[in-house]
Amino acid sequence: MWSGMTVKEVNKETWPDLEKLFESKGGPKYCWCMAWRASGEEVKHTDGESRKAYLKARVDAGIPVGILACQNDEPVAWCSVAPKETYRKLDDLRQNDNDEKIWSIVCFYIKRELRGTKLIHFLIQSAIKYASRNKATIIEAYPVDHDSPSYRFMGFVPVFQQYHFVETGRAGSRRHVMRLKLN
Repeated sequence: MWSGMTVKEVNKETWPDLEKLFESKGGPKYCWCMAWRASGEEVKHTDGESRKAYLKARVDAGIPVGILACQNDEPVAWCSVAPKETYRKLDDLRQNDNDEKIWSIVCFYIKRELRGTKLIHFLIQSAIKYASRNKATIIEAYPVDHDSPSYRFMGFVPVFQQYHFVETGRAGSRRHVMRLKLN
């Protein structure tokens, strides 16, 4: 189904591919996937160039930020998946996570011409594999219901249920906190 589709971890070498995707027509060059990452000082700077610089600094420091889906080596989609501690507070739940290494999926971007092709399934499967390779014990996501007026970039509950994510609570009024225990 995904002929010619590959996955690349975003790092120093693949940064140009992320730039190409985010700066393409319709790309998220205004946010650079910093909404859930920005520190107290960084959150004050909402312009695209500042956010790009903040994300690039994380990549240059070797901090995981996510993966790219490439079709015939052309970047076509993004999934923000990284250790939970690299994000701002994502939920208010008090879960017993003492010995867990949790990674979070917080955002998807798919080029317009590929939306509706179920590419999100490829991204979720790839994110699970990526987190597992990096020794995550739990992968967490924050999807919304189909009728949600916001946070749709975080995915939809039924898609995560297909991969056996289980709801463990809510984050705000719209986002569901869903987890998958990894081996």
